[in-house]
Amino acid sequence: MSRFTRTNILLLLAVVLLAAVPLLLGLGQGEEPFSGADSRAESAITEDHPTYEPWFSSVFEPPSGEVESGLFAVQAALGAGVLGYCLGVVRTRRRNDRRTTATEPGPTT
Repeated sequence: MSRFTRTNILLLLAVVLLAAVPLLLGLGQGEEPFSGADSRAESAITEDHPTYEPWFSSVFEPPSGEVESGLFAVQAALGAGVLGYCLGVVRTRRRNDRRTTATEPGPTT
């Protein structure tokens, strides 16, 4: 087994463990097991200041938490795709620039 294959297998195992360990340890139990920072901040504010009124309201309110999580996942996937595309374009341009400078003849005198 090559060094790169071993490294890839270890990285894949680490990712699986990072995803599975919180679920196996029961860290996501409760009323809203994996609620985001927004809902936790809102509950903390309403506990401290019960008369607080938000300044703004959401433009679009998803019908459920699952839909909200799905939309967030789609947003993250699109962002990762755009970032990957941009990095690929930059890498290809640099590679092509190196090839053209390596094949060009030097100045003649």
